[in-house]
Amino acid sequence: MVCSNCKSGRLILICGKTSDLFSMRYKDKVYDGYVPSDLNIGSGDYIEFSYCLNCGKIQDDFPVKESIVNKSFRDSE
Repeated sequence: MVCSNCKSGRLILICGKTSDLFSMRYKDKVYDGYVPSDLNIGSGDYIEFSYCLNCGKIQDDFPVKESIVNKSFRDSE
């Protein structure tokens, strides 16, 4: 695999088990619960993503649409 931005092969996989202890903030919104699956950073119990050690870009399909971000916060209510 190579970075989708700079084509470097210096990618690192990050994985962490959070169960329901995941938390995020966006603008004036706060979310606590499981990792939302639509944000490209993992899902459920796990945060999991790769990023480039050369340029710092998180690897996946970005940008995430505003409607998807808002849905993640609505689902937590």
